[in-house]
Amino acid sequence: MKMLAPSLLSADFGNLQKEIALINQSDADWLHIDVMDGVFVPNISFGFPVLEYIKRLSTKPLDVHLMIVEPQKFINECKQIGAMMMNVHYEACIHLHRTISAIRQAGMKAGVTLNPHTPVELLQDIIQDVDLVLLMSVNPGFGGQKFIENTYEKIARLRELILKKNARTLIEVDGGVTLENAPKLYTAGADVLVAGNAVFKSDDIINTIKQLKK
Repeated sequence: MKMLAPSLLSADFGNLQKEIALINQSDADWLHIDVMDGVFVPNISFGFPVLEYIKRLSTKPLDVHLMIVEPQKFINECKQIGAMMMNVHYEACIHLHRTISAIRQAGMKAGVTLNPHTPVELLQDIIQDVDLVLLMSVNPGFGGQKFIENTYEKIARLRELILKKNARTLIEVDGGVTLENAPKLYTAGADVLVAGNAVFKSDDIINTIKQLKK
């Protein structure tokens, strides 16, 4: 099943309750939340008090993407705000296997994100322990960036690795997703697409989500 996770980073925070209500009414599968610390990426988004508020409003599972240093320190916080998926960057985790194990022991699904320059082959010894791999198709930190075309080939190589290891890992893609490239991304092997501006800057959020899922 092909899934869609609107990225809340692109929402209108002056009307956050209304925006989340539209996502609740839509065909979206998850709500993607980017937590940035201004250190690992050159931007700051929001912290756990805001996530607690979002959790109260959202009926969609929370796909929490931590773009921060030492994400392993916030496993309990992610669990407490009801995260379905806790996603950490390969580049930010010295002891990735330990972190993945701790996330799953806390009762959440464990995801690993790769920056555009990071090869998928680095995951070959851990892919069977990971529920999801998120491929960044832009450089992380800001919304509205241009899609990196090499992502299609990267999806294919990741799918090959998953099949080779007989894993059930999902492939998620985040960055520059539009109505134009969504079909090609799904065809390339993506299971979940994260869409920010394409959803929240559209005139009809609910219909745009329906079109993206097609």
